[in-house]
Amino acid sequence: MGRIGVLLLNLGGPDKLEDVRPFLYNLFSDPEIIRLPFRWMQKPLAWFIATRREKTSQENYKQIGGGSPLRRITEEQGEAIKAQLGELGQEANIYVGMRYWHPYTEEAIAQLTQDNIDKLVILPLYPQFSISTSGSSFRLLEQLWKENPKLQSLAYTVIASWYKEPGYLQAMAELIIGEINKFPQPDDVHIFFSAHGVPKSYVEEAGDPYQQEIEECTTLIMQTLNRPNPHTLAYQSRVGPVEWLQPYTEDALNELGAKGVKNLVVVPISFVSEHIETLQEIDIEYREIAEEAGIHNFGRVPAPNTNPVFIKALCDLIIDVLQQPDLKLSQVTQMKKRVKMYPQERWEWGITTSAEVWNGRIAMLGFIGLIIELITGKGLLHVIGLLH
Repeated sequence: MGRIGVLLLNLGGPDKLEDVRPFLYNLFSDPEIIRLPFRWMQKPLAWFIATRREKTSQENYKQIGGGSPLRRITEEQGEAIKAQLGELGQEANIYVGMRYWHPYTEEAIAQLTQDNIDKLVILPLYPQFSISTSGSSFRLLEQLWKENPKLQSLAYTVIASWYKEPGYLQAMAELIIGEINKFPQPDDVHIFFSAHGVPKSYVEEAGDPYQQEIEECTTLIMQTLNRPNPHTLAYQSRVGPVEWLQPYTEDALNELGAKGVKNLVVVPISFVSEHIETLQEIDIEYREIAEEAGIHNFGRVPAPNTNPVFIKALCDLIIDVLQQPDLKLSQVTQMKKRVKMYPQERWEWGITTSAEVWNGRIAMLGFIGLIIELITGKGLLHVIGLLH
């Protein structure tokens, strides 16, 4: 089969506290993270959010050692994949491409175009597809492919999502068993799946399959686990005034506490590496909420990281796709039939669903503009005399 390259895609995270603000700016500059009616609004709003959230985010990163371990873990996953593929008789170069921090996807692409590889496998480290994660990276790659003739001559295939992969499901089941077996009565422990949330509009308007894939993945893990434990699925990490997928993790924890649940294990279902959402948000913030709700025995299943069963699953997946017809970047959104990648739906006048959604978004932007004026003392309302 020749030498293959494997491009691992992930979000990225600040390596140190000084990186937090530029990382947040990069994150919120992405139109798949915050969808706005006009592209020129994106960077000013990203600057404002990054500036406002910098100190709070830095405090959160201080609680987990002063930076994100995501880069280190992703590189360790790459090394483990390379070694495992070698044992399976497949030589491979591994590249790590982060969306919002170093090593950027562009850096990985620059390197792989210089290497003598025969075929590239693009593997997002997100088990489930979402326009805000895998979709954003695919959109960037599509742009890079159009601009670079060397890439256009490179044979490649894309793995769109892989939450059904048996080895992945087995790895998750084994990690859950390892955690619930720490309890005196393992079969009574409530298994709490916490997935990263997305705005509800992504699913209902843009056709993002993320919610459906998360729900199906939860069902498949419970079937693989084959235990009598009750379970719950909820969504974490929401930001801003818009409605996100529900139930929210904090609300679901309070509800379970009110029902008398005492023993609970959280499964970070949409994450394959430890980072801020697992180490700080779940382990610290949600643990505190759970304890206040009366859930005193709180456990958390570790992310797969370099779990051997998990790494073997990814390697089997890579080898499997190499035997199949190539899937191109342009085909991914066709496969995810209803998904509307950016640019989004156009503005519509009148009383329509689209118009109402955009009216709400513009109202939110107007509110943000008012807050900026109140903070800075400068702006249109000050100029015309409505604010002093």
